[in-house]
Amino acid sequence: MPPRSNRFLDGDPLAKRFSEYLLAERNASANTRAGYMLDLAQLASSAWGEAAEPPFPWTELGETRARAFLLELAKRGEAASSVRRKLAAARTFYRYLQGEGVVAANPFSYLRGPKARPALPKTLSPAEVAKFLEQPAIDRASGTIGEETALRDTALFEALYSTGCRISEMTGADWGDADLERGTMVVTGKGSKDRLVILGRPAREALGRLRTALEARDQSLVGRAEPIFLSARGARLAPREAQRTMKRYLAEAGLPTDLTPHKLRHSFATHLLDGGADLRSVQEMLGHASLSTTQVYTHVSVERLKDAVAAAHPRG
Repeated sequence: MPPRSNRFLDGDPLAKRFSEYLLAERNASANTRAGYMLDLAQLASSAWGEAAEPPFPWTELGETRARAFLLELAKRGEAASSVRRKLAAARTFYRYLQGEGVVAANPFSYLRGPKARPALPKTLSPAEVAKFLEQPAIDRASGTIGEETALRDTALFEALYSTGCRISEMTGADWGDADLERGTMVVTGKGSKDRLVILGRPAREALGRLRTALEARDQSLVGRAEPIFLSARGARLAPREAQRTMKRYLAEAGLPTDLTPHKLRHSFATHLLDGGADLRSVQEMLGHASLSTTQVYTHVSVERLKDAVAAAHPRG
């Protein structure tokens, strides 16, 4: 078990000098120093036992004991970030001892901590997406927003979810980029690269209703070079404004307001993989240059499967 505090090091001259070094030469904060010393205390406890008393024989700690320390942390289920921090503290301490001429080699030099697990993208469930997409029509029926605004927002978010586009790609699209009959759209992504995306039936219908409304107001609004999504002032809709609009609808629908338009992209990819789409196809639709970027969504799907097994299987 780890020591209760870094007082385990009280009376150890090398640990004391290292603490002073962190303050004087590394300009470390009080919290950083305390964290380093606690990690060293845990290392000493692991190497020589909690009953051991300082001064500790730091010069005798070789790579075998260093590896044993990392193994002990892993067996206890320490988080990867915690293990990497403790390894960094030990490596820095022994680098200091090398500089002072106390030890010839750093037993932690060639040890590597566990890799950080990529953060899983936060997504909406299909039911939550449906609830969110219904909100502009609900607001229109209640008189909160006008008809054209409701049509615009429905078309925007239907198209985002249907294609998995980034918000800047969608707000940057012009009417000439969309082929509503074929159900396709050309968007310009990162690196000014164009790609073809697919518009599902709800997205095509929503865009068609928006186009009809704009044509009725002014035929010139739907020219090939005209933006599809307009702000209240008649300019191209800005991504930031779309994000604020989404947050309002999320709040009204009783959904988490920390979600962003990019989360619709995450939801698009996750739901495709959940439905059996192959990874290469999803990569192409998202416009990822590397397959490894797309693979994070497979983790989301696997986690959902694990949750389902845990909830429903007799031995889950």
